[in-house]
Amino acid sequence: MAKVWQHPFLNVFKHFKVEEWKRSTKEGDVTTVMDKTLKGTVYRISGSVPAGNYLQLPKTSTQSLGLTGCYLYLLFKPMPTKYFVVHLDVTTEDSQVVRISFSNLFKEFKATATWLQFPYICGAAKGSVHEITAKAAKRELVGLAPANVRWTFLTLDLRHVLSLYLNRRYSHLKSVKLCSNLLVKNLFTSNILFNPGVSFSEAQHAKLALSGFSPVPREMAFPVPKGEDWHDLYDYIRFPSDGSKMPFDSIQKGTLKPAADAPVQDGPINCLPKQVTLSKPVRDRVSLIQQITSPKEMPRRSPLLTKDIPRVKLATSEPLQAKDRAGSDSHLPLESLADDGGIHVYAHRNGDITIHTVSVDSDEDTSAKIPGPKVISARNSRCTRLLPDPILRLKKVIGFGGCNTRWALWAANGAVVVYPCHALIVAVALDSGRQWFFAGHTDKVAALAFNGNRTLLASAQVGHLSMMRIWDFATTECLSLFKTGMQAVSCLSFSYNGNILCGTGKDSHGKTMVVVWNTAQVARGGEVELLAKAHTDVDIQALKIVFFDDTRMVSCGRDNVRLWRVRSGALRSCPVNLGEYRSLEFTDLDFEAGHSAEREPEDRTLFVCSRSGHVLEIDYKNVAVRNARRLLPACTPHSHRREKQTFNSGPGIALNSICLSSSFCATASEDGYLRLWPLDFSEVFLEAEHDNPVTSVSIGPGSLKVLCTTASGSVGCLDVRSRDYCTVMRSHTDSVLAFSVEGLQQELATVSQDNTIRVWNLETMQQLYEFSASEETPCAVSFHPSQPIFACGFDTGVVRTVSLAASKLLEEHKQHRGSITGLVFSPDGNSMYSACSHGTLTLYNCAIQKSHIVRVLANVVSQDADHGPDALSVSANGRLLAFVGPSKHVVTLMDAHSLDELLRIDVSILDLESPSLDAAVRLRFAPSSLGHLLVTTSSQKLLVLDVKSGRLLRAVSQVHKQPCSSLALSPDSRYLLTAGDRVIKVWDYGMRFDISSQVFIGHSEPVQQVGFTPDQRQVISVGDAIFLWDFLGVSIKEPSKEDSRLSHSSRIHSSVIETFDSPGVEASLEEVEDLTTGASDTPRKQAPLPTVISPPCLDLSSIQQMVRGDTFSESEEETEDACLNGDFGRAANGTKAPSLRAAEEEPVMEKPAVVQPAPQPRNHAGDECRKEAKGDNARPDCYRHFAPRFKTSVSSSKAFSLPPAKAEGLKLKAAIGYNGNGRGNMVWNPDTGLFAYSCGSMVIVEDLHSGSQQHWLGHPEEVSTLAVSHDAQIVASASGCSLGDSRCQIRVWDVQSGACRKVLFQHKTQVQAMAYSRDDRFLVTLGDYADRVMALWNAHTYELLTSTCFSEPVHEVAFSPLLAGHLACVGKAAMTFWLMEQQGTDISLKVHRVPVPNAVGPVELTSLCYSSGCLLYSGTSSGQICAWDTETNRCFMTWEADEGEIGVLQSHGNRLVSGSNAKRIRLWSVEAVQELRVRGSGARSSSVRLEQEMTLDGTIVSATFDDGLDMGIVGTTAGTLWYVNWTENTSIRLISGHKNKVSEVAFSPDESHCATCGEDGSVRVWSLASLELVVQFQVLNQSCLCLAWSPVPISLSGAEGQHVVAGYSDGTLRVFSISRTEMELKMHPHSVAVTALGYSADGEIILSGDKDGLVAVSSPRTGMTIRVLTDHRSSPINVIDGTRKQHAELGVDGSDLWLAASADRRVSIWVSDWMKDRCELLDWLSFPAPAGPEVPHPLPPSLAAFCPWDKSTVVYSGFGLQKEILFYSLPQKQVIEKIPLPSFATSLSLSPAACLMAVGFSERVVRLIDHTAKTEQDHWGHDAAICLCRFTPSGNRLFTASYNEILVWEVGKSVAVLTPLASAAVLRARGTGSQQPACTMPAGGPSD
Repeated sequence: MAKVWQHPFLNVFKHFKVEEWKRSTKEGDVTTVMDKTLKGTVYRISGSVPAGNYLQLPKTSTQSLGLTGCYLYLLFKPMPTKYFVVHLDVTTEDSQVVRISFSNLFKEFKATATWLQFPYICGAAKGSVHEITAKAAKRELVGLAPANVRWTFLTLDLRHVLSLYLNRRYSHLKSVKLCSNLLVKNLFTSNILFNPGVSFSEAQHAKLALSGFSPVPREMAFPVPKGEDWHDLYDYIRFPSDGSKMPFDSIQKGTLKPAADAPVQDGPINCLPKQVTLSKPVRDRVSLIQQITSPKEMPRRSPLLTKDIPRVKLATSEPLQAKDRAGSDSHLPLESLADDGGIHVYAHRNGDITIHTVSVDSDEDTSAKIPGPKVISARNSRCTRLLPDPILRLKKVIGFGGCNTRWALWAANGAVVVYPCHALIVAVALDSGRQWFFAGHTDKVAALAFNGNRTLLASAQVGHLSMMRIWDFATTECLSLFKTGMQAVSCLSFSYNGNILCGTGKDSHGKTMVVVWNTAQVARGGEVELLAKAHTDVDIQALKIVFFDDTRMVSCGRDNVRLWRVRSGALRSCPVNLGEYRSLEFTDLDFEAGHSAEREPEDRTLFVCSRSGHVLEIDYKNVAVRNARRLLPACTPHSHRREKQTFNSGPGIALNSICLSSSFCATASEDGYLRLWPLDFSEVFLEAEHDNPVTSVSIGPGSLKVLCTTASGSVGCLDVRSRDYCTVMRSHTDSVLAFSVEGLQQELATVSQDNTIRVWNLETMQQLYEFSASEETPCAVSFHPSQPIFACGFDTGVVRTVSLAASKLLEEHKQHRGSITGLVFSPDGNSMYSACSHGTLTLYNCAIQKSHIVRVLANVVSQDADHGPDALSVSANGRLLAFVGPSKHVVTLMDAHSLDELLRIDVSILDLESPSLDAAVRLRFAPSSLGHLLVTTSSQKLLVLDVKSGRLLRAVSQVHKQPCSSLALSPDSRYLLTAGDRVIKVWDYGMRFDISSQVFIGHSEPVQQVGFTPDQRQVISVGDAIFLWDFLGVSIKEPSKEDSRLSHSSRIHSSVIETFDSPGVEASLEEVEDLTTGASDTPRKQAPLPTVISPPCLDLSSIQQMVRGDTFSESEEETEDACLNGDFGRAANGTKAPSLRAAEEEPVMEKPAVVQPAPQPRNHAGDECRKEAKGDNARPDCYRHFAPRFKTSVSSSKAFSLPPAKAEGLKLKAAIGYNGNGRGNMVWNPDTGLFAYSCGSMVIVEDLHSGSQQHWLGHPEEVSTLAVSHDAQIVASASGCSLGDSRCQIRVWDVQSGACRKVLFQHKTQVQAMAYSRDDRFLVTLGDYADRVMALWNAHTYELLTSTCFSEPVHEVAFSPLLAGHLACVGKAAMTFWLMEQQGTDISLKVHRVPVPNAVGPVELTSLCYSSGCLLYSGTSSGQICAWDTETNRCFMTWEADEGEIGVLQSHGNRLVSGSNAKRIRLWSVEAVQELRVRGSGARSSSVRLEQEMTLDGTIVSATFDDGLDMGIVGTTAGTLWYVNWTENTSIRLISGHKNKVSEVAFSPDESHCATCGEDGSVRVWSLASLELVVQFQVLNQSCLCLAWSPVPISLSGAEGQHVVAGYSDGTLRVFSISRTEMELKMHPHSVAVTALGYSADGEIILSGDKDGLVAVSSPRTGMTIRVLTDHRSSPINVIDGTRKQHAELGVDGSDLWLAASADRRVSIWVSDWMKDRCELLDWLSFPAPAGPEVPHPLPPSLAAFCPWDKSTVVYSGFGLQKEILFYSLPQKQVIEKIPLPSFATSLSLSPAACLMAVGFSERVVRLIDHTAKTEQDHWGHDAAICLCRFTPSGNRLFTASYNEILVWEVGKSVAVLTPLASAAVLRARGTGSQQPACTMPAGGPSD
């Protein structure tokens, strides 16, 4: 079937999408250019070195194209006066790869068994000097291409070439490599011979089809002007030539026009040979090749090389009869007389029968081969079995290993990993996580092996009868099953071509065996043959077949390395003389990669590793040790490791595995490290640390990724290039005992014998949490039905409840003494029940926050641990509790609320004929509507009991062969699950069929528990691993609309375009529904006189399609008889309605006019709109819709004041960051250079050339969106409501002056989008999902013209650039077109709502943009782009444009840019859409082409491009603005900020750079001069909470340099080198998050404080933690600050003075001398807190610092009795000064240069205080609480931060003009007794 999809031809470049470079690769100078001759784009490959400039298909050498066409068509043109080379790798039927190369660089023909080299002779234009010279020389000129070389249509008959030169059969084309210098248009493959010089009409006239020729398809054709001849313009070369006189030792131009009547040979296979003319060198070479490749005569008894391998034929009768009917010479597929059910029989000429099974679903296993086709008629048959069949499909498995954890292999092209999971073999795609399985083993898989091209997979299982299976990896079909003859297989190895398989293991007597099998015929349906076997006394840990010789193997083990060889049916070995290393335990081996032509194949180096750390290099050819190294661990365990080889004594790195590539070596070791070394082992250049030993390592194809496995049951992948590490599989290391599913968050909790509790995401199956109990085994687990809490029972009898939200233990109950056998919550979550193996039953009350025990009953539950983990069952209504007890023969039902016994049922007497007493094993309640209790018994029966009477309703015998281990009933009561004897059965609960169950295998151990997920779409079973099955029983029902939506949205990207016909004249006439409450046909006698205008409510769902004759209907304004009479802007009596009023607002620079709507009157339309909007205020499920960031701070101006004009102490210089939370909040005009974006509540206008910024302040909240007029003179910005305002702000800015012209108020919540009309006369603003109002404004006067209220959220609006007064907006599943009609000064709107076609599905239209030629594009939430005709207002086509929601669209001319939440921005060529608009459904499907795409760092939220869409600026949610250049295919960061909250800012001592860190895990270093990002350090999945810059350069690696230390949420400290841009040290002194950091004055000590109040003292040189201070225990450390001690009067020796402040308002001051290991507590301050209930949330931090201008004074501010700053004197030990504050401070910084203080408040204000002049100033600019204030070391600048925005302020030269401080508030105390200190504590420390 592989050939069918390639027929009649395959466009290689198009199929493999060469332009995307995902499945192909380019190196060097490979570009696309426009060729004038071909009138299209071609690829130019140029460069002086062909090996360094090429285009290659596929991407890596390990992949294969798999193209079966025997003809290869290359459309190319050699570059004039240049050389070129082309390499083709083809695969023969015996899996031999042969390279065919041709070049004008080759002087003569050369050939080996695996390589053919042909000289290529370039032709010249007709009549040229080059052609005349060649004719005169009677031969073509070999060498450089002539200056007038032409485009060439080259046809290579690959099948003929292999047959003629190598006597081999062609299978498929593996790879193509086009090297410089040439131009190439395309590649094609086909089994049809095309003639490019013949048109279709000529071919029909000449009847070329009868002779085998066909005219070329349009995609392969060269353009020929009218009246010209094809052969006069281009060259046609066919090789081998069909002419008998052409030489076969070069590729050159033959006869111009092949004879039309010349018969064409289909190929050399099964054809008569034809006479050819060969030159003598070619004859000699071919003769030599035939001698080399022909099979030799061998003795009969030699099992390895046989002259003829017998064919294994199928013992069938029906296909043979079909063959006889067809005739013995028939080679056509047989036509079956009836439906064959997907079985196709093909009769070959040689009589072999091949049966193909066509699988409909690629995810399902292929069916087994059957003797012949069967016809099954379903018309008259009655369904007597459970349907669908199968009803379960295995989706995912969480598990790895089982027998061992050594085997994880690369498959395919490095995108798939294969590993065993107990009895299954799992293949997982790394990009998508999709799994597929190889099922068939009945016990745990012990070993795996691939052949060289990864097409065959061998696997062996453990057990007394160890079975081996060989699989076809592509189809997951088992090709062969045979016995190994060994008790336990430990290692397997496949030869490269898959003909030989070798294995080692133990026989029944425990002796080591090595067995070799012949697998050459397996792929053809043959059997596996035993070639040789041998017993040995040596230990074998690893065994591999030598890849260059199938008859040789190498092995290693304890005390030995041996070489093996098969000769004459015997397997013999010889040891390698190891000398002094003979007593080592060798663990793994590998050969060096790569080979040069100068060396013999066996001249290889073998690397062998050992548990002592030795790596031996063995000369394979000479069987001698060439070199030996020993890898030793680093001396310092915490320093960055640089291991080197040495022979010093000491423990080496215990190596478990080794793997080599051509550039590096990878090792896996017992210390948990995966290390990458250069081939000389000089240093470790990359390593990955694991918690457990790494057991194996494998380098992927292309040496880009490294795969490793660990002893803890995980599989990981290390990306060498990006240094990213991803976990492919993480699993339990022992049997899984129980599970529980949480339905709300879709989480799965499992408990295992490995003493861990793990929580998984049910959809992705990724591990979320892991809880471990070192000395206890969890036995049962249960999720709370409505809270993120689960309970777990242990074998010690302890029951613990854990909160996932807080990741902490909530309760611990110890009333049980035995192992917990049952644990369950009631359905309402108010009660919990537990039972143990000692028979105790406990009831808990969980209705209150702290659960407590209600009742404990002893000896009521059966004292048998076999009833776990689900010994208890609660009815669906929560009223009944059932369990087995007090004996195993009795089932008891109790009242679930009181544990009062209600009923006892003795199951032993239900079957009187049974010879033994029956015992209950498992039980489960059916849904309460049935009133059934299901009980399974020890006699393998299933009993259905009535819960009221205990009466037996039904019994099912022989449920399993062994007692049932688990059972579960589906939520709809239709299906029953049972588990037993390692299988799962699905039953029809009603038992309505003859066969009411289906059996499913896969587990290699008993299934512990099985159950449905709450939505009944999946089934989970646990035992040896966690199995997730898709339950297909729900699919037989009628699919719901939601299901169809999900199915539609999951479609992958495709180039297929769907077109839709116009509704035409059959569309009925529709009217706009009147929404006015109580509307009547009777006209009113007098219209009411409203005072203002209320926006009408427009129900979009009620508007139907309009006929083409009446596209628009009148809007609600004209039908609203409650308040309007035709004119929207006037009252009913014709006078102007007072709908607008002007107001004044305090501006930043000047006072703009403020436009506000008047209070709205109460009328029916307005009320109806607001009620409807209020009824459904849920945010739409699309990212395009804006949602403001949640804030707890509120801007307040009561206690703060603005600074005087031109006398500010702070001047805003720059803002760092871009608000990635906004939507469309960046504008750029390429003509004027205007570039503006929002950051928090300000609008930043930046000069792209100089980097200077203007800041437009005035918005009270986060700016949501921006709009710019088309002349780029006006910018409009919108934000949320300020305190006291009921409506949000829209500010209109003048670009030239930066002044705010107007402030508009209309929308109540947020503004979603804004747009200016093409003539800049109108501005339209759109409210968000809660506001749902669209307002139209006069852009000159900013008068509100009209407004409309929607009943559904609308996402974006745009004006038509061509038609004046036309605009459109997008919303839920519909496009709404608007038309403005103006009569005088009055504006009215007509509306037309058009739903999307049904084929698009129920999607949200999320974005839109107009294009030229009456076109409009819209994006959807499912990744589609729809094209609309604005003349007819219809959607006429759509295509799958992305995998995620499309939120940004921009179009111009024939190009379209789309951006999505898949982080991709794509450029489309849509030049044919205009034609599609006219043609409708007759349009072709391949008209839209993806030209380029880029993946950025976040979801695309804004984009602006120039008119040609060649370059633009794109904004993402990561807070980055990118410059994108499609022409150069580059993307450059323009603006980059933190994505999440900024935690700290630190400065270099020379003030050249600063560093910032944030909760996004990044540390960013900026240049202070330009404020540009210099370097960024990123730690994944961690938050960076604090930061410090080393005060002096320190040396960690031999060279001094600047360093930054950062503290993370996992308790680690990382030291980064700024000069070397790398992490130099990682320390882990804390177990919880690090919250504060500081260096000692000399930079030799790092002080770190954590969330638990511990302060660690660490050395950055050694990485050691010197001491830990616990004085602040239980309260987070907020601040650590230090200074040089300069005051002897403090009375304590030491050079460093430092303090730590904790959140409980305590400050400790310390004096240290770290060189003498001295650290003493100098003073302890404790500040009181108010006792009243007025406690702010969150609590203000405790801020403390040494005063720079008086270092014996500590400045403190925090939560206390008063809002103030305190100055505490250390010598006087008292508070000497207080400065009152309007609010509690959230941040504090003191200037080192002047007596200035900067204080940040939660009210978003920064206060600058001059301590000397006693004055203050307040400054606004942030939109959230100020979390950070930091002066630079010089004091010239101040950095402030709120959430992710950073503002840089210039500190004024003179700050004297400040607001005076209140004199009564400044208190000083000089001396003792003048004032009591606020805090006094003895110097010895705190006294609790």
